[in-house]
Amino acid sequence: MPTIELDTNLPANRLPAGLEKRLCAAAAAILGKPEHHVNLTVRPGLTMSLFGSTEPCAQLLVSSIGVVGTAEENRGHSARLFQFLTKELALGQDRILIRFYPVEPWQIGKDGTVVTFLQLT
Repeated sequence: MPTIELDTNLPANRLPAGLEKRLCAAAAAILGKPEHHVNLTVRPGLTMSLFGSTEPCAQLLVSSIGVVGTAEENRGHSARLFQFLTKELALGQDRILIRFYPVEPWQIGKDGTVVTFLQLT
C-alpha cells in the first residue's frame, strides 16, 4: 500500500492536467504494486527551498511495505521516478529530491485495523 507525496513550489496551473493519475499509475508500475493500492497527494504552490535555492523544485516521498527497503531497490525506483518527474514537471534532476521510507504492515491503519490483519488484493 504505497503512499506517494509530491511537494512542489510550482503553481498548480503549471502542473500538467492529469498528473495525479499518471503519477499513480507510474508509481504502481515502478513499485510493482496494484494501482488501486496507491495513495497519492500532490501539493503545488508551496514555499520551498531545495539545496539552498528557491528556484522551481519538487520533493517526492515514497513509502511502502516491502519494496523500498534496500539501496539496490531504491536505485532502480529512483531512476524510473526521476525519468517520470523530469518529463512531467519540466525540471532538471538537480531540482528534484526523492525520499524513500520503508514501512511495516503494522504501521498503516485501514478499515479500523492495521494492514497486518488485512487480506489485500
